Amino acid sequence: MQLPTVGLLVIWDRKLLLAYSKNKQCYYLPGGKIDKGETAMFALCREIREELNITLTESDLEYYTHISAPAYGEMNGTIMEQDCFMVTSTVTPVASSEIGMIGYFTLNDYLRETHTAPGAVMILKKLQADNLID
Repeated sequence: MQLPTVGLLVIWDRKLLLAYSKNKQCYYLPGGKIDKGETAMFALCREIREELNITLTESDLEYYTHISAPAYGEMNGTIMEQDCFMVTSTVTPVASSEIGMIGYFTLNDYLRETHTAPGAVMILKKLQADNLID
């Protein structure tokens, strides 16, 4: 089964912002599932408003990449298909809703976590390869 999702990339001090899900007990990219009839950018703006108390418009987003990875915390065989967008404006995220906390990570920081989401590892590796994070 494929799960269409979106993720927000916020880089600060050469680290990537990740959100800790109370439900899944893991840090992952802020964002979420695309509902039927939504565009990826609309879904991302909605999810970020819910998770991080940030109001974004589509003009605040720039497409970065697409990743496919096993969906962390979902049924076996579920593949997350995620469009990832960079935020182009300055934001001040505040955890809300199901988000327990937020943090900024390098790839090595994240790999030291007890639980890691395959998609988060993939995007951290790409950002590091593109010299956007340490």
